[in-house]
Amino acid sequence: MISFSPLIPALLLGIGGMALLMFGVFAKRERATSCTAGALILLVLAAGFTLAAPDGPLFGGLLQTNTFTRYADVLVMLGAAAALILSVDYNRREGIARFEYPILVLFSVLGMIVMISAADLMTLYVGFELQSLALYICAALARDSLRSTEAGLKYFVLGALASGLLVYGISLVYGFAGTTNFASLAGVLAHGAGYGTVIGIVFVLVGLAFKISAAPFHMWTPDVYEGSPSPVTALFGTAPKVATMALLLAVMIGPFGPLLHQWQMLVEILSIVSMALGALAAIGQTSIKRLLAYSSIGHMGYALMGLAAGTVAGIQATLVYMAIYVVMSFGSFACVIAMRRRGQAVETIADLAGLSAEKPGFALALAIFMWAMAGIPPLSGFFGKLYVFSAAVNAGLDTLAVVGVVTSVIGAFYYLRVIKVMYFDAGRPEFDPMAGGVRFVMAVGAIVTCLFVFIPGPLVSAADAAARALMG
Repeated sequence: MISFSPLIPALLLGIGGMALLMFGVFAKRERATSCTAGALILLVLAAGFTLAAPDGPLFGGLLQTNTFTRYADVLVMLGAAAALILSVDYNRREGIARFEYPILVLFSVLGMIVMISAADLMTLYVGFELQSLALYICAALARDSLRSTEAGLKYFVLGALASGLLVYGISLVYGFAGTTNFASLAGVLAHGAGYGTVIGIVFVLVGLAFKISAAPFHMWTPDVYEGSPSPVTALFGTAPKVATMALLLAVMIGPFGPLLHQWQMLVEILSIVSMALGALAAIGQTSIKRLLAYSSIGHMGYALMGLAAGTVAGIQATLVYMAIYVVMSFGSFACVIAMRRRGQAVETIADLAGLSAEKPGFALALAIFMWAMAGIPPLSGFFGKLYVFSAAVNAGLDTLAVVGVVTSVIGAFYYLRVIKVMYFDAGRPEFDPMAGGVRFVMAVGAIVTCLFVFIPGPLVSAADAAARALMG
Protein backbone atom coordinates (compact mmCIF):
# COMPACT_ATOMS: atom_id res chain seq x y z
CA MET A 1 0.00 0.00 0.00
CA ILE A 2 1.19 3.50 -0.81
CA SER A 3 1.72 5.82 2.12
CA PHE A 4 -0.02 9.02 1.13
CA SER A 5 1.60 11.25 3.74
CA PRO A 6 4.48 12.31 1.40
CA LEU A 7 1.84 13.14 -1.25
CA ILE A 8 -0.17 15.50 0.97
CA PRO A 9 1.67 18.67 -0.22
CA ALA A 10 1.07 17.82 -3.89
CA LEU A 11 -2.55 16.84 -3.21
CA LEU A 12 -3.12 20.07 -1.29
CA LEU A 13 -1.79 22.17 -4.15
CA GLY A 14 -3.56 20.22 -6.89
CA ILE A 15 -6.97 19.76 -5.29
CA GLY A 16 -6.80 23.16 -3.59
CA GLY A 17 -5.96 24.80 -6.91
CA MET A 18 -8.96 23.19 -8.59
CA ALA A 19 -11.21 24.24 -5.70
CA LEU A 20 -9.99 27.83 -5.99
CA LEU A 21 -10.62 27.68 -9.73
CA MET A 22 -14.25 26.70 -9.13
CA PHE A 23 -14.58 29.41 -6.50
CA GLY A 24 -13.18 31.99 -8.89
CA VAL A 25 -15.60 30.99 -11.62
CA PHE A 26 -18.72 31.17 -9.46
CA ALA A 27 -17.86 33.95 -6.96
CA LYS A 28 -19.23 37.40 -7.68
CA ARG A 29 -16.69 39.80 -6.15
CA GLU A 30 -13.18 40.07 -4.73
CA ARG A 31 -12.22 36.88 -6.49
CA ALA A 32 -8.57 37.78 -7.05
CA THR A 33 -7.90 38.77 -3.42
CA SER A 34 -9.71 35.72 -2.03
CA CYS A 35 -7.94 33.34 -4.39
CA THR A 36 -4.57 34.87 -3.53
CA ALA A 37 -5.27 34.47 0.19
CA GLY A 38 -6.38 30.88 -0.39
CA ALA A 39 -3.24 30.15 -2.41
CA LEU A 40 -1.03 31.56 0.35
CA ILE A 41 -2.77 29.38 2.94
CA LEU A 42 -2.31 26.32 0.75
CA LEU A 43 1.39 27.08 0.30
CA VAL A 44 1.90 27.45 4.05
CA LEU A 45 0.07 24.18 4.74
CA ALA A 46 1.96 22.39 1.98
CA ALA A 47 5.28 23.63 3.41
CA GLY A 48 4.30 22.32 6.85
CA PHE A 49 3.37 18.88 5.51
CA THR A 50 6.54 18.84 3.39
CA LEU A 51 8.73 19.25 6.47
CA ALA A 52 6.89 16.37 8.15
CA ALA A 53 6.99 14.01 5.14
CA PRO A 54 8.88 10.73 5.66
CA ASP A 55 11.70 9.53 3.43
CA GLY A 56 11.14 6.89 0.81
CA PRO A 57 10.14 6.04 -2.77
CA LEU A 58 6.60 6.40 -4.14
CA PHE A 59 4.72 4.75 -6.98
CA GLY A 60 7.29 2.08 -7.62
CA GLY A 61 10.21 4.47 -7.77
CA LEU A 62 8.67 7.22 -9.90
CA LEU A 63 8.94 9.73 -7.05
CA GLN A 64 11.00 9.97 -3.89
CA THR A 65 11.14 12.11 -0.79
CA ASN A 66 14.19 12.81 1.35
CA THR A 67 15.93 15.71 3.07
CA PHE A 68 17.08 17.11 -0.26
CA THR A 69 13.57 17.24 -1.76
CA ARG A 70 12.14 18.78 1.42
CA TYR A 71 14.80 21.51 1.43
CA ALA A 72 14.18 22.46 -2.20
CA ASP A 73 10.38 22.21 -1.89
CA VAL A 74 10.30 24.65 1.03
CA LEU A 75 12.51 27.12 -0.86
CA VAL A 76 10.20 26.92 -3.88
CA MET A 77 7.13 27.57 -1.74
CA LEU A 78 8.86 30.49 -0.02
CA GLY A 79 9.62 32.13 -3.36
CA ALA A 80 6.10 31.53 -4.67
CA ALA A 81 4.51 32.92 -1.49
CA ALA A 82 6.63 36.08 -1.69
CA ALA A 83 5.63 36.56 -5.34
CA LEU A 84 1.94 36.20 -4.44
CA ILE A 85 2.20 38.75 -1.62
CA LEU A 86 3.88 41.20 -3.99
CA SER A 87 1.17 40.71 -6.61
CA VAL A 88 -1.87 41.78 -4.55
CA ASP A 89 -1.53 45.56 -4.71
CA TYR A 90 0.43 45.67 -7.98
CA ASN A 91 -2.12 43.66 -9.98
CA ARG A 92 -4.99 45.73 -8.63
CA ARG A 93 -3.32 49.01 -9.54
CA GLU A 94 -2.39 47.79 -13.02
CA GLY A 95 -5.87 46.41 -13.72
CA ILE A 96 -4.70 42.79 -14.03
CA ALA A 97 -6.10 41.47 -10.73
CA ARG A 98 -7.43 38.20 -12.14
CA PHE A 99 -8.26 35.22 -9.97
CA GLU A 100 -6.46 32.88 -12.38
CA TYR A 101 -3.01 34.18 -11.44
CA PRO A 102 -2.67 32.62 -7.95
CA ILE A 103 -4.14 29.38 -9.32
CA LEU A 104 -1.53 29.30 -12.08
CA VAL A 105 1.16 29.88 -9.45
CA LEU A 106 -0.15 26.92 -7.45
CA PHE A 107 -0.10 24.62 -10.47
CA SER A 108 3.40 25.79 -11.40
CA VAL A 109 4.56 25.02 -7.84
CA LEU A 110 2.94 21.60 -8.12
CA GLY A 111 4.99 20.99 -11.26
CA MET A 112 8.11 22.17 -9.46
CA ILE A 113 7.73 19.79 -6.52
CA VAL A 114 7.09 16.91 -8.95
CA MET A 115 10.34 17.88 -10.73
CA ILE A 116 12.26 17.99 -7.48
CA SER A 117 10.87 14.66 -6.24
CA ALA A 118 11.28 12.89 -9.59
CA ALA A 119 13.11 9.56 -9.50
CA ASP A 120 12.46 8.74 -13.15
CA LEU A 121 13.11 10.69 -16.34
CA MET A 122 9.45 10.44 -17.34
CA THR A 123 8.25 11.92 -14.04
CA LEU A 124 10.86 14.62 -14.44
CA TYR A 125 9.43 15.62 -17.81
CA VAL A 126 5.81 15.65 -16.61
CA GLY A 127 6.70 18.02 -13.75
CA PHE A 128 8.84 20.12 -16.07
CA GLU A 129 5.96 20.66 -18.51
CA LEU A 130 3.36 21.33 -15.80
CA GLN A 131 5.59 24.06 -14.38
CA SER A 132 6.37 25.53 -17.80
CA LEU A 133 2.81 25.69 -19.16
CA ALA A 134 1.56 27.62 -16.13
CA LEU A 135 4.48 30.04 -16.26
CA TYR A 136 4.00 30.79 -19.97
CA ILE A 137 0.53 32.12 -19.17
CA CYS A 138 1.78 34.09 -16.17
CA ALA A 139 4.30 35.93 -18.37
CA ALA A 140 1.45 37.18 -20.58
CA LEU A 141 -0.86 38.00 -17.66
CA ALA A 142 -1.18 41.67 -18.74
CA ARG A 143 -2.82 40.67 -22.00
CA ASP A 144 -3.55 44.27 -22.98
CA SER A 145 0.15 45.12 -22.78
CA LEU A 146 2.24 44.57 -25.89
CA ARG A 147 5.38 44.01 -23.81
CA SER A 148 3.73 41.36 -21.64
CA THR A 149 2.24 39.54 -24.62
CA GLU A 150 5.62 39.59 -26.35
CA ALA A 151 7.29 38.27 -23.19
CA GLY A 152 4.81 35.40 -22.96
CA LEU A 153 5.31 34.50 -26.63
CA LYS A 154 9.11 34.59 -26.39
CA TYR A 155 9.06 32.51 -23.23
CA PHE A 156 6.72 30.00 -24.84
CA VAL A 157 8.73 29.61 -28.07
CA LEU A 158 12.12 29.30 -26.39
CA GLY A 159 10.66 27.22 -23.56
CA ALA A 160 9.22 24.82 -26.11
CA LEU A 161 12.68 24.56 -27.66
CA ALA A 162 14.14 23.73 -24.25
CA SER A 163 11.45 21.11 -23.68
CA GLY A 164 12.22 19.57 -27.06
CA LEU A 165 15.92 19.36 -26.29
CA LEU A 166 15.19 17.85 -22.89
CA VAL A 167 12.85 15.16 -24.18
CA TYR A 168 15.23 14.35 -27.06
CA GLY A 169 18.02 13.87 -24.53
CA ILE A 170 15.78 11.64 -22.42
CA SER A 171 14.95 9.52 -25.47
CA LEU A 172 18.65 9.10 -26.29
CA VAL A 173 19.49 8.11 -22.72
CA TYR A 174 16.64 5.60 -22.68
CA GLY A 175 17.58 4.23 -26.10
CA PHE A 176 21.20 3.57 -25.16
CA ALA A 177 20.83 2.76 -21.45
CA GLY A 178 17.53 0.87 -21.62
CA THR A 179 15.89 2.47 -18.58
CA THR A 180 14.57 5.80 -17.34
CA ASN A 181 14.68 5.04 -13.60
CA PHE A 182 17.33 7.02 -11.75
CA ALA A 183 18.61 4.14 -9.61
CA SER A 184 18.73 1.76 -12.57
CA LEU A 185 20.49 4.36 -14.72
CA ALA A 186 23.15 4.86 -12.05
CA GLY A 187 23.75 1.10 -11.99
CA VAL A 188 24.01 0.87 -15.78
CA LEU A 189 26.25 3.91 -16.16
CA ALA A 190 28.58 2.75 -13.39
CA HIS A 191 29.92 0.25 -15.94
CA GLY A 192 30.57 2.95 -18.53
CA ALA A 193 28.58 4.62 -21.26
CA GLY A 194 28.75 4.95 -25.01
CA TYR A 195 28.76 8.11 -27.07
CA GLY A 196 25.00 7.98 -27.55
CA THR A 197 24.33 8.09 -23.81
CA VAL A 198 26.79 10.95 -23.30
CA ILE A 199 25.16 12.94 -26.11
CA GLY A 200 21.76 12.33 -24.49
CA ILE A 201 23.11 13.62 -21.16
CA VAL A 202 24.38 16.75 -22.92
CA PHE A 203 20.91 17.42 -24.37
CA VAL A 204 19.31 16.95 -20.93
CA LEU A 205 21.81 19.37 -19.43
CA VAL A 206 21.19 21.94 -22.16
CA GLY A 207 17.39 21.68 -21.77
CA LEU A 208 17.68 22.38 -18.04
CA ALA A 209 20.26 25.13 -18.59
CA PHE A 210 17.60 27.03 -20.58
CA LYS A 211 15.33 27.10 -17.55
CA ILE A 212 17.93 28.43 -15.13
CA SER A 213 19.03 31.07 -17.67
CA ALA A 214 22.57 29.73 -17.86
CA ALA A 215 24.51 31.35 -20.72
CA PRO A 216 24.63 30.81 -23.67
CA PHE A 217 21.03 29.59 -23.26
CA HIS A 218 19.88 32.81 -21.62
CA MET A 219 18.47 34.73 -24.59
CA TRP A 220 14.88 34.77 -23.31
CA THR A 221 15.70 36.10 -19.86
CA PRO A 222 16.17 39.90 -20.27
CA ASP A 223 13.11 40.37 -22.51
CA VAL A 224 10.84 38.15 -20.41
CA TYR A 225 11.98 39.76 -17.15
CA GLU A 226 11.39 43.25 -18.55
CA GLY A 227 8.08 42.54 -20.30
CA SER A 228 6.33 40.45 -17.65
CA PRO A 229 4.43 42.14 -14.80
CA SER A 230 6.90 42.75 -11.95
CA PRO A 231 5.36 40.21 -9.49
CA VAL A 232 5.57 37.58 -12.24
CA THR A 233 9.21 38.53 -12.79
CA ALA A 234 9.75 38.09 -9.04
CA LEU A 235 8.28 34.60 -9.38
CA PHE A 236 10.52 33.78 -12.36
CA GLY A 237 13.56 34.94 -10.43
CA THR A 238 12.94 32.71 -7.41
CA ALA A 239 10.86 29.51 -7.42
CA PRO A 240 11.55 28.13 -10.95
CA LYS A 241 15.27 28.81 -10.58
CA VAL A 242 15.40 26.82 -7.32
CA ALA A 243 13.31 23.96 -8.73
CA THR A 244 15.35 23.61 -11.92
CA MET A 245 18.67 23.93 -10.11
CA ALA A 246 17.55 21.24 -7.64
CA LEU A 247 16.48 19.05 -10.55
CA LEU A 248 19.83 19.64 -12.25
CA LEU A 249 21.66 18.62 -9.08
CA ALA A 250 19.48 15.53 -8.63
CA VAL A 251 19.90 14.35 -12.23
CA MET A 252 23.60 15.05 -12.71
CA ILE A 253 24.69 13.75 -9.29
CA GLY A 254 22.18 10.86 -9.16
CA PRO A 255 21.74 8.82 -12.35
CA PHE A 256 24.52 10.60 -14.26
CA GLY A 257 26.89 10.80 -11.30
CA PRO A 258 29.12 7.91 -12.49
CA LEU A 259 29.93 9.97 -15.60
CA LEU A 260 31.08 13.05 -13.66
CA HIS A 261 34.29 13.39 -15.64
CA GLN A 262 32.37 13.36 -18.94
CA TRP A 263 29.99 16.23 -18.08
CA GLN A 264 32.03 18.17 -15.54
CA MET A 265 33.85 20.26 -18.16
CA LEU A 266 30.53 21.25 -19.80
CA VAL A 267 29.17 22.50 -16.46
CA GLU A 268 32.38 24.45 -15.90
CA ILE A 269 31.95 26.13 -19.30
CA LEU A 270 28.32 26.99 -18.52
CA SER A 271 29.40 28.45 -15.19
CA ILE A 272 32.23 30.56 -16.65
CA VAL A 273 30.17 31.89 -19.57
CA SER A 274 27.24 32.71 -17.28
CA MET A 275 29.42 34.56 -14.77
CA ALA A 276 31.18 36.51 -17.52
CA LEU A 277 27.98 37.46 -19.33
CA GLY A 278 26.21 38.42 -16.11
CA ALA A 279 29.11 40.67 -15.13
CA LEU A 280 29.63 42.38 -18.49
CA ALA A 281 26.21 42.57 -20.15
CA ALA A 282 24.53 44.31 -17.20
CA ILE A 283 26.95 47.25 -17.21
CA GLY A 284 25.14 49.18 -19.96
CA GLN A 285 21.58 48.49 -18.78
CA THR A 286 19.30 51.40 -17.93
CA SER A 287 16.29 49.31 -16.80
CA ILE A 288 16.63 47.85 -13.33
CA LYS A 289 14.56 44.79 -14.35
CA ARG A 290 16.96 44.03 -17.22
CA LEU A 291 19.86 44.61 -14.84
CA LEU A 292 18.39 42.05 -12.44
CA ALA A 293 17.86 39.66 -15.38
CA TYR A 294 21.54 39.72 -16.28
CA SER A 295 22.38 39.57 -12.60
CA SER A 296 20.36 36.35 -12.30
CA ILE A 297 22.36 34.84 -15.18
CA GLY A 298 25.56 35.59 -13.30
CA HIS A 299 24.17 34.18 -10.05
CA MET A 300 23.26 30.92 -11.77
CA GLY A 301 26.87 30.74 -12.94
CA TYR A 302 28.07 30.99 -9.35
CA ALA A 303 25.58 28.33 -8.25
CA LEU A 304 26.79 25.97 -10.99
CA MET A 305 30.26 26.03 -9.46
CA GLY A 306 29.03 23.71 -6.72
CA LEU A 307 27.62 21.26 -9.26
CA ALA A 308 30.88 21.33 -11.22
CA ALA A 309 32.73 20.35 -8.04
CA GLY A 310 30.56 17.22 -7.79
CA THR A 311 31.21 16.80 -4.05
CA VAL A 312 29.06 16.95 -0.92
CA ALA A 313 30.62 20.32 -0.10
CA GLY A 314 29.84 21.53 -3.62
CA ILE A 315 26.19 20.48 -3.45
CA GLN A 316 25.88 22.04 0.00
CA ALA A 317 27.39 25.29 -1.29
CA THR A 318 24.93 25.42 -4.21
CA LEU A 319 21.97 24.81 -1.90
CA VAL A 320 23.10 27.54 0.51
CA TYR A 321 23.67 29.88 -2.42
CA MET A 322 20.18 29.26 -3.84
CA ALA A 323 18.54 29.95 -0.48
CA ILE A 324 20.44 33.23 -0.12
CA TYR A 325 19.68 34.13 -3.73
CA VAL A 326 15.93 33.62 -3.26
CA VAL A 327 15.84 36.07 -0.37
CA MET A 328 17.96 38.67 -2.18
CA SER A 329 15.90 38.27 -5.33
CA PHE A 330 12.40 38.67 -3.88
CA GLY A 331 13.65 41.58 -1.78
CA SER A 332 15.06 43.30 -4.87
CA PHE A 333 11.85 42.81 -6.82
CA ALA A 334 9.86 44.19 -3.89
CA CYS A 335 11.89 47.36 -4.36
CA VAL A 336 11.18 47.34 -8.11
CA ILE A 337 7.44 47.00 -7.44
CA ALA A 338 7.62 49.91 -4.97
CA MET A 339 8.92 52.16 -7.78
CA ARG A 340 5.63 53.87 -8.62
CA ARG A 341 5.22 57.56 -9.44
CA ARG A 342 1.77 59.13 -9.71
CA GLY A 343 0.19 55.71 -10.03
CA GLN A 344 2.50 54.56 -12.83
CA ALA A 345 5.28 51.99 -12.53
CA VAL A 346 8.79 53.23 -13.36
CA GLU A 347 11.74 50.95 -13.97
CA THR A 348 14.81 52.94 -15.01
CA ILE A 349 17.80 53.29 -12.73
CA ALA A 350 17.80 57.06 -13.30
CA ASP A 351 14.34 57.25 -11.66
CA LEU A 352 16.02 56.36 -8.34
CA ALA A 353 17.96 59.65 -8.22
CA GLY A 354 17.48 61.36 -4.86
CA LEU A 355 15.55 58.45 -3.37
CA SER A 356 17.59 58.47 -0.14
CA ALA A 357 16.33 61.96 0.73
CA GLU A 358 12.63 61.21 0.25
CA LYS A 359 12.41 57.56 1.33
CA PRO A 360 15.51 56.61 3.35
CA GLY A 361 14.10 53.23 4.40
CA PHE A 362 13.35 52.24 0.81
CA ALA A 363 16.81 53.39 -0.32
CA LEU A 364 18.52 51.50 2.53
CA ALA A 365 16.69 48.27 1.71
CA LEU A 366 17.61 48.46 -1.99
CA ALA A 367 21.21 49.32 -1.06
CA ILE A 368 21.34 46.23 1.18
CA PHE A 369 20.18 43.98 -1.65
CA MET A 370 22.63 45.55 -4.13
CA TRP A 371 25.51 45.18 -1.66
CA ALA A 372 24.54 41.56 -0.99
CA MET A 373 24.29 40.67 -4.68
CA ALA A 374 27.71 42.24 -5.21
CA GLY A 375 29.07 39.90 -2.51
CA ILE A 376 30.21 42.60 -0.10
CA PRO A 377 30.71 41.40 3.50
CA PRO A 378 29.19 40.97 6.01
CA LEU A 379 25.92 40.50 4.07
CA SER A 380 24.59 37.09 3.08
CA GLY A 381 25.63 37.34 -0.57
CA PHE A 382 29.30 37.35 0.47
CA PHE A 383 28.92 34.06 2.32
CA GLY A 384 27.04 32.47 -0.58
CA LYS A 385 29.94 33.21 -2.89
CA LEU A 386 32.47 32.19 -0.24
CA TYR A 387 30.88 28.73 0.03
CA VAL A 388 30.86 28.07 -3.74
CA PHE A 389 34.40 29.44 -4.22
CA SER A 390 35.68 27.24 -1.37
CA ALA A 391 33.97 24.17 -2.82
CA ALA A 392 35.49 24.84 -6.25
CA VAL A 393 39.01 25.29 -4.82
CA ASN A 394 38.74 22.15 -2.69
CA ALA A 395 37.68 20.18 -5.79
CA GLY A 396 40.70 21.41 -7.72
CA LEU A 397 38.75 23.85 -9.91
CA ASP A 398 41.03 26.80 -9.26
CA THR A 399 40.36 28.43 -12.65
CA LEU A 400 36.64 28.44 -11.96
CA ALA A 401 37.17 30.12 -8.60
CA VAL A 402 39.47 32.77 -10.10
CA VAL A 403 36.93 33.59 -12.82
CA GLY A 404 34.26 33.83 -10.12
CA VAL A 405 36.28 36.32 -8.09
CA VAL A 406 37.12 38.46 -11.14
CA THR A 407 33.53 38.57 -12.39
CA SER A 408 32.34 39.44 -8.88
CA VAL A 409 34.62 42.47 -8.87
CA ILE A 410 33.42 43.54 -12.33
CA GLY A 411 29.76 42.95 -11.43
CA ALA A 412 30.11 45.07 -8.30
CA PHE A 413 30.28 48.12 -10.58
CA TYR A 414 26.66 48.05 -11.71
CA TYR A 415 25.33 47.16 -8.26
CA LEU A 416 27.20 50.07 -6.70
CA ARG A 417 26.03 52.34 -9.52
CA VAL A 418 22.44 51.86 -8.33
CA ILE A 419 23.50 52.90 -4.82
CA LYS A 420 25.39 55.89 -6.20
CA VAL A 421 22.30 57.08 -8.11
CA MET A 422 20.10 56.79 -5.00
CA TYR A 423 22.45 58.58 -2.63
CA PHE A 424 24.50 61.00 -4.71
CA ASP A 425 22.45 62.01 -7.77
CA ALA A 426 20.00 64.89 -7.46
CA GLY A 427 16.37 64.20 -8.26
CA ARG A 428 12.77 64.37 -7.08
CA PRO A 429 11.51 60.76 -7.02
CA GLU A 430 8.04 61.53 -5.57
CA PHE A 431 7.27 57.82 -5.29
CA ASP A 432 3.81 56.70 -4.21
CA PRO A 433 3.34 55.15 -0.75
CA MET A 434 4.19 51.45 -0.57
CA ALA A 435 1.56 48.79 -0.02
CA GLY A 436 1.78 46.81 3.20
CA GLY A 437 2.62 43.52 1.46
CA VAL A 438 5.46 45.09 -0.50
CA ARG A 439 6.85 46.73 2.64
CA PHE A 440 6.63 43.41 4.52
CA VAL A 441 8.51 41.41 1.85
CA MET A 442 11.14 44.15 1.50
CA ALA A 443 11.70 44.35 5.26
CA VAL A 444 11.92 40.58 5.75
CA GLY A 445 14.36 40.24 2.87
CA ALA A 446 16.57 43.06 4.16
CA ILE A 447 16.60 41.76 7.75
CA VAL A 448 17.45 38.19 6.71
CA THR A 449 20.15 39.43 4.33
CA CYS A 450 21.76 41.49 7.11
CA LEU A 451 21.43 39.01 9.96
CA PHE A 452 22.58 35.88 8.14
CA VAL A 453 26.13 36.51 9.37
CA PHE A 454 24.95 36.00 12.97
CA ILE A 455 22.82 32.87 12.43
CA PRO A 456 24.17 30.90 9.45
CA GLY A 457 24.10 27.59 11.31
CA PRO A 458 20.53 26.39 10.66
CA LEU A 459 20.67 27.01 6.90
CA VAL A 460 24.16 25.54 6.49
CA SER A 461 23.22 22.47 8.53
CA ALA A 462 20.01 21.95 6.54
CA ALA A 463 21.93 22.30 3.27
CA ASP A 464 24.56 19.81 4.48
CA ALA A 465 21.89 17.26 5.40
CA ALA A 466 20.20 17.79 2.02
CA ALA A 467 23.50 17.36 0.14
CA ARG A 468 24.31 14.16 2.00
CA ALA A 469 20.84 12.79 1.27
CA LEU A 470 21.35 13.49 -2.45
CA MET A 471 24.84 11.97 -2.53
CA GLY A 472 23.56 8.87 -0.76
